[in-house]
Amino acid sequence: MAVQPLMPKATAVWLVENTALSFDQIADFCKLHPLEVKAVADGDSAQGIKGLDPIQTGQLTREEIEKAEADPQRRLQLADAKVRLPEAKKKKGPRYTPVSRRQDRPNAILWLVRSHPELKDSQIMRLVGTTKSTIQAIRDRTHWNAQTLTPMDPVTLGLCSQIELDFEVQRAAKEKPTDQAYGGATLLPASETTRKEENEPSERNQDDLNVDAVFAKLKTIGGKKQDDEEE
Repeated sequence: MAVQPLMPKATAVWLVENTALSFDQIADFCKLHPLEVKAVADGDSAQGIKGLDPIQTGQLTREEIEKAEADPQRRLQLADAKVRLPEAKKKKGPRYTPVSRRQDRPNAILWLVRSHPELKDSQIMRLVGTTKSTIQAIRDRTHWNAQTLTPMDPVTLGLCSQIELDFEVQRAAKEKPTDQAYGGATLLPASETTRKEENEPSERNQDDLNVDAVFAKLKTIGGKKQDDEEE
């Protein structure tokens, strides 16, 4: 990340007015375009801006400026700040949407609800910076402008990037439970098939015993009949 001085334009004004540095040197130090520095020198830009002395703020030394004035190819080196300011922490909250794009949010919400019904309300809120009540109103078609809404891709509208949309869609797909694609007959569990196989021999043995008993009884009856005829 490029480090620039405090109040770069005000610093550029001071350097233009108080040094013999080239436009390129000042532009490089202040992280401005050389044409912006030229506009400052011509009075076409930064009107009303008071110059800020980088020596007093500890961002440059007099020796550094003199070396750069003697060598047009030299680039000014920002001095180490005596006091380091803490970096501003990013606040978590709804996505900021420019005023010019806010009128397109309902159309983007309608597109997301129809094209990606798996998305949660919280994901839609992150993508387009809306509220849960607005999403619900569009789902229920109770939005005040529901009759004129047109589904529009939020990426095309500039409300979010394609990477952000793909991330939320993939995340929703992972969290969604998988539906059974086939509801027909399925294989029986091993315990069920094993139980049947174990029972089959016993039933077969029982049938064999019944057959043997019948034949034995027939033989007995046949023997008695033969004895009666002999008598």
